[in-house]
Amino acid sequence: MLTKEEQATLDGILAAHEYKETAVIAIMQDIQKEYRYLSQDALSYIARRLRMSEAKVYSVATFYENFSLEPKGKYVIKICDGTACHVRKSVPILEQIRKELGLSEQKHTTDDMLFTLETVSCLGACGLAPVLTVNDVVHPSMTPQKASQLLVQLREEIAK
Repeated sequence: MLTKEEQATLDGILAAHEYKETAVIAIMQDIQKEYRYLSQDALSYIARRLRMSEAKVYSVATFYENFSLEPKGKYVIKICDGTACHVRKSVPILEQIRKELGLSEQKHTTDDMLFTLETVSCLGACGLAPVLTVNDVVHPSMTPQKASQLLVQLREEIAK
């Protein structure tokens, strides 16, 4: 169940897109930018407000890989495992971050909702491999040690 504040936020996003059904992808992008994922309640709400079926809204949300139906942490770390990054040893970086954050192949987000760790096929920065991003900021030439240092920096940001 959405709070009145959440409904107001969603109505603001919908209004910015003039409640147009054709803007459903852009609306979902804005909602995900605000909340870091698309909740079931948010999808149901926009379906009603756009006069679309929930099935249609869900089909859009599940079709595009960039949409998440699960909550994500404050910091979304994406590790590239494309060919260039894989050859340059992205797997030990992934393993190091998983170890430090207590994550696994099945568990992607820390219990405190601060970190989400994902692997992606390509980040488009092959010349900088191995690469990871934190909230879409590129960190090139990564190593397990640099990844540990990055986690320390992010934790320091949180403490401020």
